[in-house]
Amino acid sequence: MMKIFNRILLTALWAGGIAGLLLAGVQHVTVIPMIVEAETYETASDSAGEAHHEAHHEAHHGEQAWAPEDDGERTFHTVVNSVIMGIGFGLLLTACYALRRKVTWQHGVLWGLAGFASFHLAPAFGLPPELPGGGSAAGLAQRQVWWLLIVMMTAAGLWIIAFQPNRYLKLFGVALIVLPHLLRLFEAPQPELHESLAPAELRSKFIFTSLITNAIFWVVLGMLCAYFFNRFARKAKDTTVDPMLS
Repeated sequence: MMKIFNRILLTALWAGGIAGLLLAGVQHVTVIPMIVEAETYETASDSAGEAHHEAHHEAHHGEQAWAPEDDGERTFHTVVNSVIMGIGFGLLLTACYALRRKVTWQHGVLWGLAGFASFHLAPAFGLPPELPGGGSAAGLAQRQVWWLLIVMMTAAGLWIIAFQPNRYLKLFGVALIVLPHLLRLFEAPQPELHESLAPAELRSKFIFTSLITNAIFWVVLGMLCAYFFNRFARKAKDTTVDPMLS
């Protein structure tokens, strides 16, 4: 039991750390410049009216939003957050690999795509990635509950489709994925006021780029987890001493 736990932990640390660094690097040249550009619109709005600025942030955040002081601080926090996220998702993926026991890099790609679909693509249909100055958002607790519900239903649906042989169960899995986006009961919490300081073109580009960036991260994470998971298994096997030779 301890061996498999160590194998999962080491795999998550190596694979998640590398994938997290890759994610931070890709974000630095794709997503971060869009965020900086959006912040210029927010800054311009601030100078136009401080009273409007305070009311906007009170509705949007409940308190004044934190922002990095310079590019170095932004890069540091991006790297740290990306690595932590990579390790966390790596633990989740590797635990699934341990349940399946046998996994190849091709399986890793599929697992990575499933993770992307569950944690990013499906929630984006209701709550797409937002730029700074994106308007008054719905309550944080409401969004978190909705996000968790969509993630769990999407992941469960994909699991059923992939591993349940019964055709009717597979249809149930499809329903778990699709129905939350069609029924008003599961509708994402939306803000009362829809407004945005950034241009619509920039917002659309940010959503698309964010999703592509996270898709790359998940595919790489899935493959790396499969590689290190198998590598540490071979290493453990090679270091096992045959009792007949001792």
